[in-house]
Amino acid sequence: MSISVLIADDQALVRAGLRSLLGRARDIDVTAEAATGDEAVRAARATRPDVVLMDIHMPGLDGLDATECILADVPGCRVIIVTTFDTDEHLFRALRIGASGFLTKEFQADELRKAVRTVAAGEALLSPGVTRRVIEQFARRPPGPEARSRIEGLTAREHEVIRLVATGHANAEIARLLFISPHTVKTHITNMINKLGLRDRTQLAILAYETNLVRPSGYW
Repeated sequence: MSISVLIADDQALVRAGLRSLLGRARDIDVTAEAATGDEAVRAARATRPDVVLMDIHMPGLDGLDATECILADVPGCRVIIVTTFDTDEHLFRALRIGASGFLTKEFQADELRKAVRTVAAGEALLSPGVTRRVIEQFARRPPGPEARSRIEGLTAREHEVIRLVATGHANAEIARLLFISPHTVKTHITNMINKLGLRDRTQLAILAYETNLVRPSGYW
Protein backbone atom coordinates (compact mmCIF):
# COMPACT_ATOMS: atom_id res chain seq x y z
CA MET A 1 0.00 0.00 0.00
CA SER A 2 1.47 3.36 -1.03
CA ILE A 3 2.00 6.39 1.21
CA SER A 4 -0.29 9.26 0.16
CA VAL A 5 1.29 12.72 0.22
CA LEU A 6 -0.07 16.27 0.03
CA ILE A 7 2.43 18.95 -1.08
CA ALA A 8 1.75 22.47 0.20
CA ASP A 9 3.98 25.27 -1.12
CA ASP A 10 3.18 28.63 -2.67
CA GLN A 11 5.75 28.17 -5.46
CA ALA A 12 4.62 26.02 -8.39
CA LEU A 13 8.20 25.13 -9.30
CA VAL A 14 8.88 23.86 -5.79
CA ARG A 15 5.73 21.75 -5.83
CA ALA A 16 6.68 20.33 -9.22
CA GLY A 17 10.18 19.54 -7.97
CA LEU A 18 8.91 17.75 -4.87
CA ARG A 19 6.35 15.82 -6.92
CA SER A 20 9.06 14.75 -9.36
CA LEU A 21 11.39 13.58 -6.59
CA LEU A 22 8.66 11.61 -4.85
CA GLY A 23 7.29 10.25 -8.13
CA ARG A 24 10.36 8.06 -8.50
CA ALA A 25 9.35 6.03 -5.46
CA ARG A 26 6.91 3.20 -6.09
CA ASP A 27 5.62 3.29 -2.52
CA ILE A 28 4.80 7.04 -2.45
CA ASP A 29 1.85 8.67 -4.22
CA VAL A 30 1.35 12.45 -4.38
CA THR A 31 -2.42 12.76 -4.18
CA ALA A 32 -2.88 16.53 -3.86
CA GLU A 33 -1.16 19.92 -4.01
CA ALA A 34 -1.90 23.28 -2.40
CA ALA A 35 -0.55 26.80 -2.96
CA THR A 36 -1.88 28.36 0.26
CA GLY A 37 -2.44 27.30 3.83
CA ASP A 38 -6.21 27.43 3.38
CA GLU A 39 -5.98 25.21 0.30
CA ALA A 40 -3.78 22.79 2.24
CA VAL A 41 -6.37 22.45 4.99
CA ARG A 42 -9.19 21.87 2.48
CA ALA A 43 -7.10 19.37 0.49
CA ALA A 44 -6.11 17.47 3.62
CA ARG A 45 -9.72 17.20 4.75
CA ALA A 46 -10.76 15.98 1.30
CA THR A 47 -7.94 13.50 0.57
CA ARG A 48 -6.90 12.38 4.09
CA PRO A 49 -3.17 12.04 3.22
CA ASP A 50 -0.73 10.01 5.25
CA VAL A 51 1.91 12.76 5.09
CA VAL A 52 1.83 16.49 4.33
CA LEU A 53 4.93 18.35 3.12
CA MET A 54 4.26 21.86 4.41
CA ASP A 55 5.99 25.14 3.64
CA ILE A 56 5.87 27.79 6.38
CA HIS A 57 5.42 31.07 4.52
CA MET A 58 2.36 30.99 2.26
CA PRO A 59 -0.42 33.49 1.41
CA GLY A 60 -3.31 33.69 3.85
CA LEU A 61 -3.09 30.99 6.50
CA ASP A 62 0.60 30.26 7.06
CA GLY A 63 2.04 26.75 7.12
CA LEU A 64 2.18 26.43 10.89
CA ASP A 65 -1.44 27.50 11.38
CA ALA A 66 -2.44 25.16 8.55
CA THR A 67 -0.52 22.34 10.22
CA GLU A 68 -2.38 22.90 13.46
CA CYS A 69 -5.74 22.76 11.65
CA ILE A 70 -4.83 19.63 9.69
CA LEU A 71 -3.60 17.73 12.73
CA ALA A 72 -6.81 18.58 14.55
CA ASP A 73 -9.07 17.60 11.64
CA VAL A 74 -7.28 14.62 10.04
CA PRO A 75 -6.43 11.90 12.57
CA GLY A 76 -3.35 9.88 11.69
CA CYS A 77 -1.97 12.49 9.30
CA ARG A 78 1.71 13.41 9.75
CA VAL A 79 3.25 16.74 8.79
CA ILE A 80 6.82 17.46 7.72
CA ILE A 81 7.72 21.15 7.66
CA VAL A 82 9.85 21.77 4.54
CA THR A 83 11.24 25.29 4.32
CA THR A 84 14.22 27.56 3.78
CA PHE A 85 13.40 29.22 7.11
CA ASP A 86 14.86 27.29 10.05
CA THR A 87 14.71 29.81 12.89
CA ASP A 88 14.41 28.57 16.45
CA GLU A 89 10.96 30.16 16.72
CA HIS A 90 9.67 28.18 13.74
CA LEU A 91 11.26 24.94 14.94
CA PHE A 92 9.90 25.30 18.42
CA ARG A 93 6.36 26.10 17.34
CA ALA A 94 6.29 23.43 14.62
CA LEU A 95 7.12 20.69 17.10
CA ARG A 96 4.86 22.15 19.78
CA ILE A 97 1.80 21.96 17.54
CA GLY A 98 2.57 18.38 16.55
CA ALA A 99 4.65 18.40 13.36
CA SER A 100 6.49 15.08 13.03
CA GLY A 101 9.52 16.46 11.25
CA PHE A 102 11.39 19.48 10.01
CA LEU A 103 13.54 19.63 6.85
CA THR A 104 15.35 22.59 5.36
CA LYS A 105 15.33 22.79 1.54
CA GLU A 106 18.88 21.49 1.23
CA PHE A 107 18.05 17.79 1.15
CA GLN A 108 18.92 15.20 -1.46
CA ALA A 109 16.25 13.21 -3.29
CA ASP A 110 16.88 10.08 -1.24
CA GLU A 111 16.63 12.09 1.99
CA LEU A 112 13.20 13.40 1.06
CA ARG A 113 11.83 9.97 0.21
CA LYS A 114 13.33 8.52 3.38
CA ALA A 115 11.79 11.37 5.39
CA VAL A 116 8.31 10.60 4.06
CA ARG A 117 8.71 6.89 4.82
CA THR A 118 10.12 7.59 8.28
CA VAL A 119 7.31 9.90 9.33
CA ALA A 120 4.61 7.70 7.78
CA ALA A 121 5.92 4.85 9.94
CA GLY A 122 5.45 6.96 13.07
CA GLU A 123 9.10 7.91 13.56
CA ALA A 124 10.42 11.40 14.30
CA LEU A 125 12.50 13.40 11.85
CA LEU A 126 14.75 16.45 12.12
CA SER A 127 17.54 17.67 9.88
CA PRO A 128 20.89 17.00 11.62
CA GLY A 129 21.74 20.69 11.58
CA VAL A 130 18.71 21.68 13.63
CA THR A 131 18.41 18.79 16.09
CA ARG A 132 20.82 20.21 18.68
CA ARG A 133 19.15 23.63 18.64
CA VAL A 134 15.74 22.09 19.23
CA ILE A 135 17.03 19.95 22.09
CA GLU A 136 18.67 22.91 23.79
CA GLN A 137 15.56 25.04 23.34
CA PHE A 138 13.39 22.56 25.22
CA ALA A 139 16.01 21.58 27.77
CA ARG A 140 16.61 25.24 28.68
CA ARG A 141 13.09 25.54 30.06
CA PRO A 142 12.59 24.49 33.69
CA PRO A 143 10.11 21.61 33.98
CA GLY A 144 6.77 22.57 35.46
CA PRO A 145 4.81 20.45 37.92
CA GLU A 146 2.34 19.42 35.22
CA ALA A 147 5.09 18.04 32.98
CA ARG A 148 6.66 16.14 35.88
CA SER A 149 3.35 14.65 36.96
CA ARG A 150 2.75 13.29 33.46
CA ILE A 151 5.76 10.98 33.62
CA GLU A 152 5.25 9.73 37.16
CA GLY A 153 3.13 6.85 35.91
CA LEU A 154 5.81 5.50 33.56
CA THR A 155 7.48 2.21 34.45
CA ALA A 156 11.25 1.85 34.86
CA ARG A 157 11.46 0.19 31.43
CA GLU A 158 9.43 2.97 29.84
CA HIS A 159 11.84 5.50 31.34
CA GLU A 160 14.71 3.66 29.64
CA VAL A 161 12.89 3.62 26.32
CA ILE A 162 11.81 7.28 26.36
CA ARG A 163 15.38 8.37 27.14
CA LEU A 164 16.72 6.46 24.15
CA VAL A 165 13.96 7.79 21.90
CA ALA A 166 14.87 11.32 22.98
CA THR A 167 18.57 10.81 22.22
CA GLY A 168 17.76 9.81 18.65
CA HIS A 169 17.91 6.02 18.75
CA ALA A 170 15.78 4.03 16.30
CA ASN A 171 13.70 1.09 17.49
CA ALA A 172 16.27 -1.48 16.37
CA GLU A 173 19.02 0.31 18.28
CA ILE A 174 16.88 0.56 21.41
CA ALA A 175 16.12 -3.15 21.15
CA ARG A 176 19.84 -4.01 21.03
CA LEU A 177 20.71 -1.72 23.93
CA LEU A 178 17.94 -3.03 26.16
CA PHE A 179 18.13 -6.67 25.02
CA ILE A 180 14.50 -6.77 23.96
CA SER A 181 12.78 -7.24 20.58
CA PRO A 182 12.00 -4.34 18.22
CA HIS A 183 8.32 -5.32 18.53
CA THR A 184 8.53 -4.86 22.31
CA VAL A 185 10.15 -1.46 21.82
CA LYS A 186 7.36 -0.40 19.48
CA THR A 187 4.78 -1.60 22.00
CA HIS A 188 6.40 0.42 24.81
CA ILE A 189 6.45 3.55 22.64
CA THR A 190 2.82 3.11 21.56
CA ASN A 191 1.74 2.56 25.17
CA MET A 192 3.55 5.69 26.34
CA ILE A 193 2.10 7.82 23.54
CA ASN A 194 -1.40 6.64 24.46
CA LYS A 195 -0.83 6.92 28.19
CA LEU A 196 0.56 10.45 27.94
CA GLY A 197 -1.94 11.68 25.34
CA LEU A 198 0.72 12.49 22.72
CA ARG A 199 0.64 12.36 18.92
CA ASP A 200 3.89 10.58 18.15
CA ARG A 201 7.48 9.91 19.22
CA THR A 202 8.52 13.48 18.41
CA GLN A 203 6.32 14.77 21.21
CA LEU A 204 7.53 11.89 23.38
CA ALA A 205 11.11 13.07 22.90
CA ILE A 206 10.13 16.66 23.65
CA LEU A 207 8.53 15.59 26.93
CA ALA A 208 11.73 13.78 27.92
CA TYR A 209 13.70 17.01 27.57
CA GLU A 210 11.01 19.16 29.17
CA THR A 211 11.05 16.96 32.28
CA ASN A 212 14.86 16.69 32.39
CA LEU A 213 14.80 12.95 31.84
CA VAL A 214 17.45 13.71 29.24
CA ARG A 215 20.02 16.50 29.20
CA PRO A 216 21.36 18.23 26.06
CA SER A 217 24.62 16.34 26.43
CA GLY A 218 22.73 13.08 26.03
CA TYR A 219 23.34 11.91 29.59
CA TRP A 220 20.82 11.32 32.36
